[in-house]
Amino acid sequence: MSSKDTLDTTWEAPCPTLPVDGTVIVPASKSLTNRYLLLAALADGPSRISNALDSRDSDLMIGALRALGTGIESSQGPDGTMELRITPMDLDSDMGHVEIDCGLAGTVMRFVPPLAALARGSFAFDGDPHARLRPMAPVFTALSDLSVGITEHGEAGLLPATVHGGGSLAGGKITVDASGSSQFISALLLVAARTENGMEIIAADGRIASPDHIEMTVATLRELGVEITRPTARSWKVEPGTISAFERTMEPDLSNAGPFLAAAMATAGTVRIPHWPTSTTQVGDQWREILTRMGAIITHHDDGTLEVTGPQEISGIDYPEASELAPTLAAICALATGPSRLTGISHLRGHETDRLAALAKEFNNLGGNVTELDDGLEITPAPLHGGVFETYADHRMATAAAVIGLAVPGVQVLDIATTAKTMPHFPALWTTLAASGKAAS
Repeated sequence: MSSKDTLDTTWEAPCPTLPVDGTVIVPASKSLTNRYLLLAALADGPSRISNALDSRDSDLMIGALRALGTGIESSQGPDGTMELRITPMDLDSDMGHVEIDCGLAGTVMRFVPPLAALARGSFAFDGDPHARLRPMAPVFTALSDLSVGITEHGEAGLLPATVHGGGSLAGGKITVDASGSSQFISALLLVAARTENGMEIIAADGRIASPDHIEMTVATLRELGVEITRPTARSWKVEPGTISAFERTMEPDLSNAGPFLAAAMATAGTVRIPHWPTSTTQVGDQWREILTRMGAIITHHDDGTLEVTGPQEISGIDYPEASELAPTLAAICALATGPSRLTGISHLRGHETDRLAALAKEFNNLGGNVTELDDGLEITPAPLHGGVFETYADHRMATAAAVIGLAVPGVQVLDIATTAKTMPHFPALWTTLAASGKAAS
């Protein structure tokens, strides 16, 4: 890429001179929206999702489900957010050959193949160039073990691949390697009730990545009447049965709230996020604990608004299992006055990019002192300077760069548009928040 090309595709991150002081309406949860969409496709009647996420990842899920014969109608709700009405797919219909675009959405490339295995037809999965680097082997292996035909067209365990659906799955006991992603287990849990005999899913030996996301899947299924038990701490048994049709309103995406809360930390300002749930399965609720430990003052008001005021000096933190919060947390740590250590996140190497390597490289390119560990990052305070920050088609790399840019002039983010994956209006929301500071009277 030439220097001209770089300048033409970079976004100058705002660097305010005043502490931010704003309220941000965060879009709906991607994780919940895409889970409920898939379950609506298997439900026993029409369903409705209010405040659904309108983003590239949710659009890709809607497109995949429509390709499988699910009826999805979109309209604007009374509050201006997206409302979806979903008619379940017909599993008895022979769909012939269907091509499904996964983009770079992990929930589409991992969750939809088991759904396709329940249908009749030949279902070809592919996506963006980076999608062909994301691990898929545990899904393919599990489906093969369940007697589903899988044709892999490239490197083993990666997209592109074709699922040959026979119209039903017997189910049974299956062992799944979840060390690379919790989505491998969630993918099977989501369809297990619609198999003939149900399914018992056992996590293979080793660590389970992002177990909170599996708990989100289990809680969502139980809400809709699916019977799930835990024979052991590493297994889930799903009884065969129906999935109840539903009407649900999606929570705000608490992981995507992270960068905005980080803005309060980076500028010693105040940020308010309305509609923060009192109880939730989202991993993003950990922000309350994390930011308090790093010096923030946090208030959860009676009206549901979460208010965060950042400290004058950010404390470092030793934190395990930050999961998808890690890129934003790493950016806050890079601005702290003490060292930090983030561990238990080796699975981030298999996300949109190898996030551990990418974060270390890009922070260090700005003068940081970040050491890449096998399963995490060590971050030592260092004076940072401006420069171009590569995002690797990864939305969380882009938002991490924006956080750094609040405190460091001259940070140029390459491909800020990648935030459209889960938050299409991020640049506008961010620019507005950065300009929200008020001079002391």
